[in-house]
Amino acid sequence: VAIKKVTLGKQPQKELIVNELLIVRDNKHPNIVNYLDSYLVGDKLWIIMEYMDGGPLSNVIKEVHIAEGEMAAICRE
Repeated sequence: VAIKKVTLGKQPQKELIVNELLIVRDNKHPNIVNYLDSYLVGDKLWIIMEYMDGGPLSNVIKEVHIAEGEMAAICRE
């Protein structure tokens, strides 16, 4: 698993995080990293997700040039 730690005190719109969790909790797809659970630990929200060996897509985009057609294919999937 992977754990994303979100400091709630630094989030201006906490309801957006809650809405996102509700959406990912109720929607499973083989091409999307799935949400498993979440916990409040002090002032942090720990979001438990499936582990993604290649790292987040945002890191790939920063490191590798992706052509527009490839981006479209990723978004479609």
